[in-house]
Amino acid sequence: MDTVKSIIVVIEDDPQICRFLRTSLGANGFKVFEANSGEQGLVEIATRKPDLVILDLGLPRLDGISVIHKVREWSTVPIIVLSARSQEQDKITALDAGADDYLTKPFSIGELLARIRVSIRHAAQFKKDGIAMVFSEGDLRVDLVRRLVYIGAHEVHLTPIEYRLLSALIHCAGKVLTHRQLLLQVWGPSYVEHDHYVRIYMGQLRQKLEVDSTQPRYLLTETGVGYRLAYSGEV
Repeated sequence: MDTVKSIIVVIEDDPQICRFLRTSLGANGFKVFEANSGEQGLVEIATRKPDLVILDLGLPRLDGISVIHKVREWSTVPIIVLSARSQEQDKITALDAGADDYLTKPFSIGELLARIRVSIRHAAQFKKDGIAMVFSEGDLRVDLVRRLVYIGAHEVHLTPIEYRLLSALIHCAGKVLTHRQLLLQVWGPSYVEHDHYVRIYMGQLRQKLEVDSTQPRYLLTETGVGYRLAYSGEV
């Protein structure tokens, strides 16, 4: 019996790159569907229900950032940006919008395949784990399917980066995550030296989730190491 192939939607307007990805990904066991515009890409994502999306930023009319924003309104599908834009701000913008990873052209197919495997594995684990439905600790409740966060009965609105940081901590609730681990999980391997990202966004999360951000109940600092999400149950 044939194994079920992981589905990837490629949103890219360069025919040569599309052809290269179709051939390379197909040879590695993936089923590939293509779109050459943002609008068509959204239709393909909604129709195909892919396991992962590969997205160019420089698309005609509806650009890649807009595609990310629209997809994140209704889907948590992993998105890997594949772009010629190499400026740090472009990467920050894409990741802050909700992309899961960012790879700059020209790229190695080996590195892309590795990042695809990691993204799909994380997404599958996210669905399988007992924490994949609702996480609760004290007044904090996070619906990980609907991506909703509550303190008591009050819904708290988080940015995509804030939500991914909280999700990373939830997956390891009760355990210490180093700055490097958080940077890898939330921002990607290009950001492992940017410790201040974690401090800035952790500060923003505490302002939104803690009664007193100077004496946190949930988001605990492990001095010189990283952070830990307080949890009294079992994950």
